[in-house]
Amino acid sequence: MTCIIGLVEDGKVWMGADSAVMNGWTVRTTARPKLFRFGQFIIGVTGSPRMAQILRYHLDVPTQETEDDFEYMVTVFTEAIREAFKEKGFSKVEDNQEKGGFFLAGYRGGLYKVEDNFQVMAYADGLAALGCGEDFALGAMKALDFLPPRERVEKSLEIAAYFSGGVMAPFIVLEG
Repeated sequence: MTCIIGLVEDGKVWMGADSAVMNGWTVRTTARPKLFRFGQFIIGVTGSPRMAQILRYHLDVPTQETEDDFEYMVTVFTEAIREAFKEKGFSKVEDNQEKGGFFLAGYRGGLYKVEDNFQVMAYADGLAALGCGEDFALGAMKALDFLPPRERVEKSLEIAAYFSGGVMAPFIVLEG
């Protein structure tokens, strides 16, 4: 259920998402994209639509005061998300650990993978993906590195959809 992929090239973030939503064996096309702009961010979500709604409509992120973008993502951005998730009843505590959800965030030319424990990852190769199509999309992104960014993202989503029943068009691609 889902494929969100991101790429950093020439100081820009390119992110793409599919439109599949699943309930058991039923697959539908979502009317609300899993990928959206939020201020200076591009956010792509997998999992709960409720998480996407909180990130899109309830998140209040303070402005960046440090020069280090990664530090900001870890110390300010994810803390704002933790608070919003708690306030809106989305966070869970399991085995004494707080759990949120998985999503990608593009910010100021950087691509960040936020995991359900609020850990922030940034990969040296500038690629990241989420969802059941993740492995297919990452393989395609690497194999298609000769293509321009938008085309590379779109083609990788098509390949993920070919191999995964939980990934389907239409696809959306944003750059920032």
